[in-house]
Amino acid sequence: MKKINLNGDNLSLKNIIEVARNSRPVKLGEEAIQKINDARAIVDEFVEKEEVVYGITTGFGELSEVFISKDQTEDLQHNLIKSHACGVGECFEQEVVRAIMLLRINALAKGVSGIRLQALETLIEMLNKGVHPVIPEKGSLGASGDLAPLAHMVLVMIGEGEAFYEGKRMHGQKAMQKAGIELVQLKAKEGLALINGTPVMTAVGALTVYDAINLSKLADISSALTLEALNGVTDAFDEKVHKARPHKYQITCAENLLRLTEDSDMTTRQGELRVQDAYTLRCIPQIHGASRDAIDYAQEKIEIEMNSATDNPLIFTEEKEVISGGNFHGQPLALTFDFLSTAISELANVSERRIERLVNPRLSGLPPFLTEEGGVNSGFMISQYTSASLVSENKVLAHPASVDSIPSSANKEDHVSMGTTAARQAKDILYNTSRVIAVELLAAAQAIDLNSSQVEDLGKGTTVAYKKIREKIDKLDQDRVMYKDINKSVELIEDEVIVKAVEEEIGQLE
Repeated sequence: MKKINLNGDNLSLKNIIEVARNSRPVKLGEEAIQKINDARAIVDEFVEKEEVVYGITTGFGELSEVFISKDQTEDLQHNLIKSHACGVGECFEQEVVRAIMLLRINALAKGVSGIRLQALETLIEMLNKGVHPVIPEKGSLGASGDLAPLAHMVLVMIGEGEAFYEGKRMHGQKAMQKAGIELVQLKAKEGLALINGTPVMTAVGALTVYDAINLSKLADISSALTLEALNGVTDAFDEKVHKARPHKYQITCAENLLRLTEDSDMTTRQGELRVQDAYTLRCIPQIHGASRDAIDYAQEKIEIEMNSATDNPLIFTEEKEVISGGNFHGQPLALTFDFLSTAISELANVSERRIERLVNPRLSGLPPFLTEEGGVNSGFMISQYTSASLVSENKVLAHPASVDSIPSSANKEDHVSMGTTAARQAKDILYNTSRVIAVELLAAAQAIDLNSSQVEDLGKGTTVAYKKIREKIDKLDQDRVMYKDINKSVELIEDEVIVKAVEEEIGQLE
C-alpha cells in the first residue's frame, strides 16, 4: 500500500479515513525533514546557551517563571509526560487513536515545533506498525490543547503506559519491543511538542464529520422512502421554490429528493390527494439542507486545523525566533463542534417525527404501528419509542460545551475551550442519530410494503435503497426481536451500502 506523504500542509479528510480505518502507512516528505532538522538546531542552540525560552528552559503554565538548566531539560520533558497523563474513562477506539497519531505527526511535520526527527519517526513507526496507545477519552480542557490524552500517547514512546498491539492490550514497553521499535529518550522541547495541541478534538471531529456527511445522504434517502410510503407531494421540491431562497444545500437536497423519487408512482402532485404535506415532508430541503450547510462549515474548519501547528512555543527558523502564542486553544473547533452537534441532532429530530407519521394510523392511513395484526403484534410501536429516547438524549448532549470554560493552572490558563468535550458530544449524537435514521429506513420499507405490493412503483433511487434493505432485513409479518433488525439497518448505514448503491444508479448525492 502506497504511503501518504506528510508535509503538514496537504492532509485531507479522505487521508484521515484511509489511515484511521484502512491502516494506510505514512512517511515524511523531504522538505518536511529539512524543516524539522532546521527547527531542532535552533532548540539545541537555545539549550546550550541556557537562554530563557518557555517550555525549553522553563517550567510550564504557572511554572513558566521557573528556569530549567540544560542538565535538567530531559528530566523536565519526561516529568511533563508522566505528570500530565491523567486521563480517565473508557479508551478511544483504535480508529480515533490512529487519527490522533496521524494529526500529531502532520502538525510536527510543519517544522515549527522543534522536535527531533528521530523522535517523530518513532511515532510514525508506531502508527505504521500498529502500536496503538491506550488513550482515555476524558481529561482534556481543550487548552493548552489536549494535554492529558496526548500524554498517554507519549507514555508508550518512552516505555510507559499501555498499548494495543496485534489485538492485545499490554504494557507500553512490551508493545514497543514486540513491534521492534526503539524507545525515545525525550530531549528539550519534545515532550511539550508532542502533547501541546488539538489533535484529539480534531481527530474525533474529523471522523464525526466524515460520517455526518454520509449520514446526511442517508437522511435524504430515508426521507424519500417515507415520502413515497405516505404518497407525499413533490411540488414542494421544485427548483423554482429553492432558487427563490438560494441556500446551497437546501437546493441540493431538493434536487436529491427529486432524483431519488424520479419515475415514482407513489408520490403525488399538489391537489391530487392533498394540497400540501406536513412540515416533516414538505420542509425536508430546508431542514436537511441547513444541517448539511453546518456540516460543510465544520469540514472547512477541521481541514484548516488538521494542517495547522497547534503547539507552543513555535520556532521560526528564518527569523531564528521562538514565539510563545496560543495556537493550542481549541476555541475555533469548540464552537464548530457545538454547531455540528446541533446540526446532526436536527437530522434525528425530523427523522423521528417522520417515523411517528408512519406508525400513527391517523396520520398515515396505514395499519397502526405498521403491523397488519395489531393487538397480538406491536409492530413498530417501541421502535418509535427508542427513536424518541435517542432524540431526547441528543437534546441534552447538544448543550454547548464551549460556554463552560473553567480556569486552570493557578489562573494562568484562565479561559479554556472544552473543545474535546464538544467533539465527543458530537460523536455521541452522531451515534444516536444513525440509529434513528436506521429505524426510519426500516419503518419506511415496511410502510411501502403495506402501501403497495409493487416495488416497481418506487422511484429510481428509492428502488435501489428499498432492495438493499430487503436484501438484509425481511418484511415484518409477525413480531420478532427488533433490535436485531435495527442493528442490521445500522450496518447498512455504517458500511455505506445504501449510499454507494444509490449513487451508482442516479449519480452523486451532495
